[in-house]
Amino acid sequence: MTEEQAGEAATAPVRPATARGSRNDHTRRHNLSALIRAVHYGGPLTRAQLTRETGLNRSTIGGLVAELAALDLVAEDAAAETGGVGRPSLIVRPRREVVALALHPDVDAIELGAVAIDGTVLARRRASVDAPPTPRDALAFAWEAAREIADELPGSRVVGIGAAVPGLVAIDGDTIVDAPHLGWRSFALATALTDALELPATVGNDANMGLRAEWSYGAARGVDSVVYLNGSASGIGGAALVGGRMLRGGRGYGGEFGHMMIRSDGDVCSCGRTGCLETELNAPRLDAVAHDAAELDALAGTLATAIANLECAFDPDLVLLGGYLGALYDARRDLVTARARELAFRPEADDIVVARAALGGNRLLIGAAERAFAPLLSDPAGVELRPLA
Repeated sequence: MTEEQAGEAATAPVRPATARGSRNDHTRRHNLSALIRAVHYGGPLTRAQLTRETGLNRSTIGGLVAELAALDLVAEDAAAETGGVGRPSLIVRPRREVVALALHPDVDAIELGAVAIDGTVLARRRASVDAPPTPRDALAFAWEAAREIADELPGSRVVGIGAAVPGLVAIDGDTIVDAPHLGWRSFALATALTDALELPATVGNDANMGLRAEWSYGAARGVDSVVYLNGSASGIGGAALVGGRMLRGGRGYGGEFGHMMIRSDGDVCSCGRTGCLETELNAPRLDAVAHDAAELDALAGTLATAIANLECAFDPDLVLLGGYLGALYDARRDLVTARARELAFRPEADDIVVARAALGGNRLLIGAAERAFAPLLSDPAGVELRPLA
């Protein structure tokens, strides 16, 4: 796989059911990828379920499972299928000893986690900060936290590290172009992480990583047309899944929905524009009016306006809200939904679906880990796993 293809794989999730067996030169690796994706997204699974998921016959499944087991990527346990009779079926499960590291630097804290190949967050370290961390701070924290986690998870093998950053990330998956809240500009974070930890590294926008996690394991699972808005200490991040593929834009900067204009006469945003969504609807403003019903209604109306604008642009099947936007939606659910439907451009707006993200504080770690797992899922026999040390 070329670097360009690896980058595309990292931003374009593929459900296991879409991968079918074939008879050309890459059959074996193709089919191994289909199986590891199936157990990654849906495991544990019986061999019968794997047969249905991949379209491969049982004997082929048996050989592929044996190869993945020899690579220590999966294990088999004897267990009866629910409601089944007769001889127990073998259950194929991903090995939790296979992990990816995930880094999330933000304005108030730095966090590193170890995420298993089944999406479980096994360990994490978090350090609160009084000022936005520098790249040097983040790298030093990652180095120390990785060693602490290695002691906590002996015997684990790591595929790489992914980082979720609140800012613009170049399409190369390496360079932070501009993270204004952190004050990071033109910094090759993936290269620096590889040098510091001696692991393959990749970097993505935090909202994209949040949506990736929710699509893989959370509230957006099974939905291939999604708009996502998340409110955090560093502002409002946005992402979109269009036809099952992450919106990237021509240079990788697509999805900056926190900077859509809401008020032409609004406050000046950190980006230099006026009246951006994250300036008009932010955590301090929400906290300040927490006990003022009218002001909360006004902020809920602002959120509904943003949702209606995104509905006009993307016609999504689901609008997903995280962080303080999810909390505001929970507090004013009926108002937000009704107002968004009233403002929506498209016909039959009554079927607009708005929901709260499901993965909570694990979302960004899982999403960053998904990015690190992408090469392994594409070629499980061709990616080296290293001891977590």
